[in-house]
Amino acid sequence: MLDVIYLSPHLDDAVLSCGGQMAARGRRGESVLLYTAAAGDPPADLSPLAESLHTQWGLPPDASARRKEDERACEILGVTGRYGNWPDALYRRHPETGEPLYATLESLFDTPHPKDDAGRLWAEAFQALPEARQYVAPLAVGRHVDHQLVRRAAEEIFGSALQYYEDYPYCGKRLALMSYRLRPWRWRAEIVPLSDEDVDARCRAVAAYESQVDMLFGGREKMEPKIRGYVRRVGGERIWQRR
Repeated sequence: MLDVIYLSPHLDDAVLSCGGQMAARGRRGESVLLYTAAAGDPPADLSPLAESLHTQWGLPPDASARRKEDERACEILGVTGRYGNWPDALYRRHPETGEPLYATLESLFDTPHPKDDAGRLWAEAFQALPEARQYVAPLAVGRHVDHQLVRRAAEEIFGSALQYYEDYPYCGKRLALMSYRLRPWRWRAEIVPLSDEDVDARCRAVAAYESQVDMLFGGREKMEPKIRGYVRRVGGERIWQRR
């Protein structure tokens, strides 16, 4: 039995959000599995939106470079990474028309498309994961469709045992978490305190995602102060669970 499984929609989400506690647990010798759901290769014909983002990220048309970034991050944190074969919502297409399910940035942060089958496939993948003492999924702050679908699939499989991390950097935006109305009589928050060493490891692991740091933070020199500032405000990293 593993100590904990963190479920990450994309190749960076869980590390961005709770890399500090992963580092602490890895140093203690706990068995930590980081499972990334949307880690499959994109199709050969990228949509205009996907092409523009690949150009911005400086990435080749497959997912190998992103997986290598994640492998480096896992090595820094001392955890094990595993990867699903289903592609990011950015690449998924309508099963009948072949049109992109999410053709605009706005659609990626809206209600999941009714023809998007990723949630069902991820539920099957989660069912096949090793048994663990703790399962942690995204709260889906920011409402990215993949975060929503991973959360729903995890709730279907793990039920009331599931815990949730706050999706960073989405939760760093003003009022982002308040809009979720996590009422104290329904939800319980636990602050996971972090040492300086834990925060350093989180920053170094996030920096491993070289293709994403500029887009998310405007560069590494801005990334570290933002992460450290958020950790100070929270008092560590916050995990949520339903009462």
